[in-house]
Amino acid sequence: MKLAKVIGTVWATIKHPAYEGKKLLVLAPIDPTTGNRTDEDSKLAVDFIGAGEGDTVLLCEEGAATCELYGDDVPVVQIAIAIVDSFDAKGVQRRVV
Repeated sequence: MKLAKVIGTVWATIKHPAYEGKKLLVLAPIDPTTGNRTDEDSKLAVDFIGAGEGDTVLLCEEGAATCELYGDDVPVVQIAIAIVDSFDAKGVQRRVV
């Protein structure tokens, strides 16, 4: 799992049926020790929690976790599973709300 900042939303007219009714987020991974964006590429994830632009979320990149939530035949690997209020890294607490 990683921390990430929601930087956008994806709209698609034609998509796999598994994505019907689900919001897709564009996420920028962040470094928990600094709270800054990393050099890692942005990610697309299914929104499981109602996150919006500017929220810091917990990004799950485990296929097994998505199977638990959506079933085995759904082509989803990355999901936003929590909106983060604050986090503590290297003894420094950061509030993100």
